[in-house]
Amino acid sequence: MKKDIEEIIRNLGKISKSIGDKNVLVTGGAGFLGSWICEVLVEQGAKVTCLDNLASGLESNISSMRDKGNFKFIEHDITQPIFFDVPIDVVMHLASRASPFEFEKYPIQILKANTLGIWVALGIAKEHGARFLYTSTSEIYGDANEIPTTEEYRGNVNPIGPRSCYDEAKRCGESYVIAYKNQHGLDTRIARIFNTYGPRMRAEGVYGRVIPRFVEQALGNNPITIFGEGTQTRSFCYVTDQVEGLLKLAFSEGAKGEVVNIGSTKEITILSLAKLINELTNSSSKMEFHPLPKDDPQRRNPDISKAKKLLGWGPKVELEVGLMRTIERF
Repeated sequence: MKKDIEEIIRNLGKISKSIGDKNVLVTGGAGFLGSWICEVLVEQGAKVTCLDNLASGLESNISSMRDKGNFKFIEHDITQPIFFDVPIDVVMHLASRASPFEFEKYPIQILKANTLGIWVALGIAKEHGARFLYTSTSEIYGDANEIPTTEEYRGNVNPIGPRSCYDEAKRCGESYVIAYKNQHGLDTRIARIFNTYGPRMRAEGVYGRVIPRFVEQALGNNPITIFGEGTQTRSFCYVTDQVEGLLKLAFSEGAKGEVVNIGSTKEITILSLAKLINELTNSSSKMEFHPLPKDDPQRRNPDISKAKKLLGWGPKVELEVGLMRTIERF
């Protein structure tokens, strides 16, 4: 993990100089991406307040930072009001469950995190005159018929489908961000995150996120569970690249008001991914096919031209390399 953190800091380049003197609030800071962001910020000398209700975040994700003088953890649900006496320079709102297999079980929590939660978080930013980064998602594009997908694409979503609690809430969250930008002049940025993977991502059996689930199954020589025929595609971005992109978007002076795709452009079918993980783990696992969930997108691939031009960002870690790093952690 230390080498990964050092890699992110090195790749941030001159942006690093604008981080060290900042007071940063990270909602969902004990989650997968939130904890990585907290750790990089802490290492850079920023004063970090990590806010998380631990509904899906884990205390173990932030345990290495608990004794740092510039890190503070507050267990709190961001859908409930909270006030801070200390100044806040940047708010990074990451609080939300994000696994497609949580959509059926926790739809109201997910809706609230991206509507009531973002309203509270934007209120904090407004009160402190802070910059605001919202981590939206490629889910707002739905089952896109524009591939690669640009930020201008308006989406092909089902507002009453099983994924709606997440994609519609994220779309609403983006509307909140733009409303606060337009009405209150808030310095806002929206990141549309495409599939990301790496250490600290939960597996949780058959319904876990796809890469950690496949890795866990392959290492145990258990059947690898594939939904549908595995012909659907995704574009997987290693966590160090994703965190670098998010921090560049949050701390770049020229990104005010921007909406930016952050993700890998290397598209792979789920079946090919399963076979690759089987090969990298020297596993004897067999493929096991399950019915495809309703409204599961057929393709996911971002156009990242804007991220390259605006942030000088692009993914650096090849899929095979990132998978091996993830496998080693497991």
